[in-house]
Amino acid sequence: MYHEKLDPFPDNFLWGAASAAYQIEGAWKDDGKGPSIWDTFSKIEGKTFEGTTGDVAINHYYQFKEDVALMKKMGLKAYRFSVSWSRIFPEGEGKINQAGLDFYEALVDELIKNDIEPLLTLYHWDLPQALQDRYNGWESRKTAEAFVNYCRVLFERLGHKVTYWITMNEQNVFISLGYRWAAHPPIIKDLKRMYEANHIVNIANAKAITLFHEVVPHGKIGPSFGYGPVYSLTSDPRDVLAAENAESINNSWWLDVYCKGKYPEFVLKQLGDRGLKPTILKEDMKILASAKPDFLGINYYHGGTVKRNNIECKEDRQDKKFSKVDPYLMQSQEDPNPSPEMAMFSSVENPYLEKTAWEWEIDPVGFRVALRRVQAKYDLPILITENGLGAVDELTASEEVHDTYRIEYLQEHLLEVQQAITDGVDIIGYCAWSFTDLLSWLNGYKKRYGFVYINRDDFDEKNLARIPKDSFYWYKDVIQANGANLL
Repeated sequence: MYHEKLDPFPDNFLWGAASAAYQIEGAWKDDGKGPSIWDTFSKIEGKTFEGTTGDVAINHYYQFKEDVALMKKMGLKAYRFSVSWSRIFPEGEGKINQAGLDFYEALVDELIKNDIEPLLTLYHWDLPQALQDRYNGWESRKTAEAFVNYCRVLFERLGHKVTYWITMNEQNVFISLGYRWAAHPPIIKDLKRMYEANHIVNIANAKAITLFHEVVPHGKIGPSFGYGPVYSLTSDPRDVLAAENAESINNSWWLDVYCKGKYPEFVLKQLGDRGLKPTILKEDMKILASAKPDFLGINYYHGGTVKRNNIECKEDRQDKKFSKVDPYLMQSQEDPNPSPEMAMFSSVENPYLEKTAWEWEIDPVGFRVALRRVQAKYDLPILITENGLGAVDELTASEEVHDTYRIEYLQEHLLEVQQAITDGVDIIGYCAWSFTDLLSWLNGYKKRYGFVYINRDDFDEKNLARIPKDSFYWYKDVIQANGANLL
């Protein structure tokens, strides 16, 4: 759709940036913090790039005031961060670690003092190791109960200071990479267990949202989902049907539960026919239906393209599919399990899109497509909780980083956000991933996303100096102009 003139960004638009506790905090066992599953997983030989861990990360735990001062200098309106559950409950439940609570309240206070809206994420993948050991993590309803209790503590401590809360970050990613492809903890390859764990996470999410509205009635809460729109490779009706199938299992399967309180019947039936349907108790559906998110968080990086499934098309059976594990596509050649997607669609490369150095498709128009689709189907305000470019940045001899490629990427994507606003999509704010460089879960410190360069690498912590990149000053200008200078 063409617009002669684009609507301006709303006056109260939350121009922000994001992070996650394990990727920035460090201090992995300081001040009473217990280990998380990522503290354990990252120390298993061969699991992360060059054996990198978050033990020190970028030392945000001890340097958060310096980081917030840079946010103020940039003019950020909002900062999305996550709380480390095992910093609050070292055992996942039981005794509270007051030092952990004090740290997050100090961070919130520092943000507010600098006129930055705190956006608090309750779960960004770092489950307490004690709950994994005691209950098999998200495979137990006891872990869901522990999560709700953890949330209650944070709601009661910070609910009067924090307005915007995010429950689960990218459930589709941590569940599939953890329980299907064993690329993340808890290192399991079992589709049945994946769907069982996913259902329990849904229960935990729903209970947390319902509790939040009781404890923090003035606040706003919602989950954050890694959404990728699905395209049909051609206008062949069989390819179009394949795209419908992929959209259902890749996106609707997760989002319908969040926003409608029930699973889509199409996917539920396919899982049931293959013995993969999760155990759903009668009271579970009441719990899911009772939760009403106030907004939907959307993380956008790329989508996927599909064609008719290879089972029915003998001539296509040898076609090259995406060979790398990609949770946004939910299909991979490495998948050892009887894949429910195999009969629905076949993933293919999009011939019209370029890729990043990490083989992620670059598709700014897909961002607009994603926002439009989500708005049309769920009719909730949208908070863009992640969007950014991972790249290899070079620090010059004069300590500068000229990341024009990141500026171009973000500008193209933000223009599509403005197009979506002009289309009529209700968007609360935009959080670029990420404010500083941070530990990429599996790619160490080589893959950088931040506006601020952190002087360290995979082998040496160096001095951890914070060095604003060219993109830092570009985004500062965008925020100051409220996006009016994007064109």
